[in-house]
Amino acid sequence: MKEKHEAGLSIWQLSMMAVGSVIGASFFLGSSVAIHSAGPSIIISYILGGALVYYILFALSEMTVNDPGAGSFQVFAQRAYGQMAGFVTGWVYWTGIVLAMSSEATAISILVKNWFPDVSTLLLGSIIIIGVTSVNLLGADRLSKLESILAAVKLITIAAFIVIGVLLILGVIKGNHTGSSIRYSRPAFFTEPFFTNGLKGFLGSLLLVIYSYSGFEVLGLAAAEARDPRKTVPKAIHIVVAILLTLYIISVGVILFLIPTDEIAGDSSPMVAALGRYGFGWIGNILNVVLITAILSTMLASMFGVGRMIRTLASKRFAPAFLDEKTEVPYREIIFSGCAMLLALFAAVLMPEVYLFLVSAGGFSSIFVYIMIMASHIRFRGKHGKPDDKLRLEGFPYSSLFVLICLIAAVVFMPFVKGQTAGLVAGVIIIVFYCVIFIFAVDKS
Repeated sequence: MKEKHEAGLSIWQLSMMAVGSVIGASFFLGSSVAIHSAGPSIIISYILGGALVYYILFALSEMTVNDPGAGSFQVFAQRAYGQMAGFVTGWVYWTGIVLAMSSEATAISILVKNWFPDVSTLLLGSIIIIGVTSVNLLGADRLSKLESILAAVKLITIAAFIVIGVLLILGVIKGNHTGSSIRYSRPAFFTEPFFTNGLKGFLGSLLLVIYSYSGFEVLGLAAAEARDPRKTVPKAIHIVVAILLTLYIISVGVILFLIPTDEIAGDSSPMVAALGRYGFGWIGNILNVVLITAILSTMLASMFGVGRMIRTLASKRFAPAFLDEKTEVPYREIIFSGCAMLLALFAAVLMPEVYLFLVSAGGFSSIFVYIMIMASHIRFRGKHGKPDDKLRLEGFPYSSLFVLICLIAAVVFMPFVKGQTAGLVAGVIIIVFYCVIFIFAVDKS
């Protein structure tokens, strides 16, 4: 117990674990679709997304630190809206992360196959999942130190892109492309309507931007293991939001100055596309290496989250009894989650169409969890009142209601965004599935 009570996670470790969980393939690759959809208005999407992250993080951390024995947002949902709400929230979160991480393992395998084409994707993916699971068994402190290193690689890469991009914009360095100076290029900021594809394009980008911020809830899950959480958690939240907002907004702004949005393909990195336009095509190989570390970082932090979630579910008899253990590190819960990821990986090979349909629910699962966090916070404040310390969500109840409305709107607009209808349908099916499981298979005594 020494690691938890005498040491605990520092501000930096908490911050890097959250940043590591967030900045992954969804930003390095997925931002292409969002930028292409919104045009210059993508800046507003990232600012609004950052504001939502800030409020959700404070709401979750406020509940966790002021009631540290609760365990997670699953418990707060259960206390606010009943056993079924808690059961469904916990398992939907776990399922979404397991499916998403098995998909991320596949993505890493595809990248690695560029160098080792004869090795099967299934074998590579299995090795990655086993490795991520094994590292998580070492405990929160060791994991957070590795996370800090991997997160730093991502931050340095984005910062390097920003520096190179700004130098290109100012004409300090010139690439091989004739439009290497802002004076001759046609940046989106000056040549495209601010809302390039209208309101529909903007709303579609906002949904994708929320996905690119997803994963930050691991900070709330780790708050109970922090060193002096009432002081470290608020500072960590400000650091996380400041880092994400600064890097996301500046890097996207640089991209919009360097390349028109119609030249950004949905299946490639906008950073690679922007620098490739100026003769820096070789940057793609470097970014592949960074992307691998980025995805690994996300997987490590996500495994931390699902392990703690299963522990909470098991303690409430919402998971198999053999998973309920009292050790500092939730070994069985982590191994159980790792095995589930391996099964999902095998399903991707044996039943690819079913697997792709279920994986599409990953984004919906995140938004569903965030909705439950904010709805639970409203009930939490109604019961416990306003906390006396600084770890509280300001502007209540208007801030909570604002975030809740934005999240519900994101779900409502999913059918209007290309490719997101399947995610909504799959997400609803998963929720109904767990509702049925709860009704017929869970002991409610």
